[in-house]
Amino acid sequence: MIKILMFAVGLSVFCRWALGKWPWEYLRPAPTRSQALFRARRLLNVSERADHTEIREAHRRLSAMAHPDKGGSKAQMQELNAARDLLLDELPHEVEEPPQ
Repeated sequence: MIKILMFAVGLSVFCRWALGKWPWEYLRPAPTRSQALFRARRLLNVSERADHTEIREAHRRLSAMAHPDKGGSKAQMQELNAARDLLLDELPHEVEEPPQ
């Protein structure tokens, strides 16, 4: 029994080392689009009805704190940028009016 347990642990560690994920991470289903949108809204702290301006303002406010030059990390900025991009892609594109 101990040999089987040690083999399973060794195989798990090898899988993590060789493939970059633990074996049980392959069993988890991929997140759906709605889950990703929910996480992005929660991260930026905006409502479901947020428009382009609200999303950009929330991103600007949070990125000022999470920027690597301000004590944040590169990973935090990447997460904020991905959330902003995902939410903006869900909205209809803005039509910019030409200046008169």
